[in-house]
Amino acid sequence: MGPVIAGTVFLALFGFFQFAYPAHLMRREQLNLFMYDWDYIRDTYNGVGWFSRMAGDFVDQFLYFPVLGPVLIALIITLIGVVTYKICRHCLGKWGSLGIAAIVLGWSFMRETENQYITQYSLAVLGYLALVLAALQFKKNWAKVLAAVVLLTVGVLTIGSPYDKQFGKLWGSPTLSNEQLIAMDVAAARGDWDKVLKLSEKDLYTNEASYFYNIAIARKGRLGNDFFNHSQNYLNGLFLWVGSNVSRFTDSVAGEVWYQLGDMTLAEQSTIVALQQSPKHTGARYLVRLAQITLVNGEYAAAQKYLNMLSKTLNYKNWAKKMTPVAEGSVTPEWLVAARAKLPEDDMVYASNEAFRDVLKGLLKANPDNVMARQYLLMYDLLLTQLDDFMEDYSGNMIKGAHYEQAILIWLNLQNRMSEADAQMYGVSRETMQKLEMFYQYPDRYKNTYWHYYMDLTTR
Repeated sequence: MGPVIAGTVFLALFGFFQFAYPAHLMRREQLNLFMYDWDYIRDTYNGVGWFSRMAGDFVDQFLYFPVLGPVLIALIITLIGVVTYKICRHCLGKWGSLGIAAIVLGWSFMRETENQYITQYSLAVLGYLALVLAALQFKKNWAKVLAAVVLLTVGVLTIGSPYDKQFGKLWGSPTLSNEQLIAMDVAAARGDWDKVLKLSEKDLYTNEASYFYNIAIARKGRLGNDFFNHSQNYLNGLFLWVGSNVSRFTDSVAGEVWYQLGDMTLAEQSTIVALQQSPKHTGARYLVRLAQITLVNGEYAAAQKYLNMLSKTLNYKNWAKKMTPVAEGSVTPEWLVAARAKLPEDDMVYASNEAFRDVLKGLLKANPDNVMARQYLLMYDLLLTQLDDFMEDYSGNMIKGAHYEQAILIWLNLQNRMSEADAQMYGVSRETMQKLEMFYQYPDRYKNTYWHYYMDLTTR
């Protein structure tokens, strides 16, 4: 494979991973961990296949960076194609060698786009190809055979058995809609809610996409105004259920809403489940979250354990260093004060998803100023069409929101109290009342209202 072809392939691969598939690589880094600690390296990477496992984890940490990550992955895949071509040239012509190299390169590229993929898989393929090429450099046939036996034996010990599950799925394929969803998750993990909303402009019509969108607008105090501007599937956009009947991705992100709301018990449970389901149960992203949760809970010894691990990583050592004085109790930053103010006063055991209203009520009991919890409680009531509960929860603290005003008018109508005076008493604007009259005439023009949701649910 000539330099021009190899360079063209490299640029094409880099362009794909940099501009079409970057979050896929960033999330791979979040689910992995490489620590610069001799004891960790010795204990983690001993045994068969130690080199490929260590090299894969080492490379994965650089996927955190937008440009460097795509460069490294593009280089690995390109080298697979180049080495395959050089091997084939020992027994085939130029075009035949190019054809086989293209097939192997394409196969490696497709596998790289699979979810839950780790760089170790591609490095193992490249390692075995490199060993075969090294054996073919000997001129004597007996020397080639001997070198192949020796090198491949070394390969089994350092790279791993070719038949081991460590080499991943045989085939993969890129799914750009998954990339958009993963990008939302990466942005949420970094607290970039503006990025989440930008990614939500193209509606994916999935529970997970609605979930991230709802957290983002709630963080900005807009849940009561913008909720129905996005596709919603009953309660599944507010909370994601953890269990064996959902995907690993869903399990891994289900705790984000509870952390943002302030319930550290549910947040910690979900984070531990996510950590266990990461490829090697060592996701750095979840160690960060567990450190945050234990700091909020005042469990300083547990927090220090996570911070000690993160302090030995490339991407999180500075954050861990900043959090260490917090874990020692000598510094209490503003974010920690705000997070602790949200903690519920009573410990609860959550027997089912039906307890979520009680959870939200508990959060508001501990901190009536928890605006996000109030927004979620009100929307929970509305989605269940439990308008009496909604009015009880709303009346104590009448926060503004177009959907809340729409729900109040429905409740007033059910109570035979539909009057301008009663509507104004609950803060309903004249504009909302006029819009209701238009809704009666042209309901399909107001699909982004609570009226349309209520009508659709109660007239089925």
